[in-house]
Amino acid sequence: MSVAVVRAAVADWVDAFAGPDTKITVACSGGADSLALAIGCFAVLDESRLGAVTVDHQLQDGSARRAVDVAEQLHEIGYRTVRIDTVTVETGAGLEAGARAARYRTLLPVDGAAVLLGHTADDQAETVLLGLGRGSGPRSIAGMRPWNRPWGRPFLGVRRSDTESACREAGIEFWDDPHNVDPAFTRVRLRREVLPLMEEVLGGGVAPALARTADLLAEDLEALDYLAARVLAEVWQSGGVVDLEALAGHPVALRRRALRAWADAVGARALTADHLVRLDSLAMGPRRTGAVRLPGAVDAVRTGTTLRAVPAG
Repeated sequence: MSVAVVRAAVADWVDAFAGPDTKITVACSGGADSLALAIGCFAVLDESRLGAVTVDHQLQDGSARRAVDVAEQLHEIGYRTVRIDTVTVETGAGLEAGARAARYRTLLPVDGAAVLLGHTADDQAETVLLGLGRGSGPRSIAGMRPWNRPWGRPFLGVRRSDTESACREAGIEFWDDPHNVDPAFTRVRLRREVLPLMEEVLGGGVAPALARTADLLAEDLEALDYLAARVLAEVWQSGGVVDLEALAGHPVALRRRALRAWADAVGARALTADHLVRLDSLAMGPRRTGAVRLPGAVDAVRTGTTLRAVPAG
């Protein structure tokens, strides 16, 4: 039954997001989620458009052997094209973040392929809780999306228990990464301590409810982004200058989204919430002159009722 669940999830994703000629690469760690994804993809997709990759992060003894074992499992499922990528993890921002960054760099396709990841509804619930706890704002609380080119996540509506059952039904042994039970990682404590307590206190159904919250918020964000794009078009003047008098007439949620889109258009990158608040204060504050330094070596400069971008001096 669980094999049918993962097949259906992949089929639904392909129908919604993949073109008839889209190449698909399955990222497989050897855990239950990604092996179940590999099973579902092989059942749904033609071999000619399907491949797989496993990543050796070199963080544990025997990791190279484990990568070879995963590749062999994928060949047993039926995959003809399987790649092993060995990466070096930089731990300056933390082991978990470094491993994720290294993994995503090597998985980034060069041929327009979609890369499918095995994140489940349980992973989505953890992401929502992390966003809530860190005060990261609605975009973070909206969690992961099923399609954020080139990353596809067919299993955001599938429970982890289903992926494990699917592997057992298919007779495939999955690997339990020791990092997944190490309390040094925040996600592990959320998974093993916080979510079970919430399930107990609230009477169950917490993970699906959090995943549903992410879906609803993502729909709202899509509408706000659409409206903000119209606001930006309204206030955009020649040379990328912003008409602040026109901008001031809009609600703060639309105004700040328009300012974020403007900053991106003029070369600023990776604005934080603090950058955006300071940019909005500059644009709407009583002082008619001033500047805010933005990441990407861009200064936002206000002169009277206009805002423009200049290279950082």
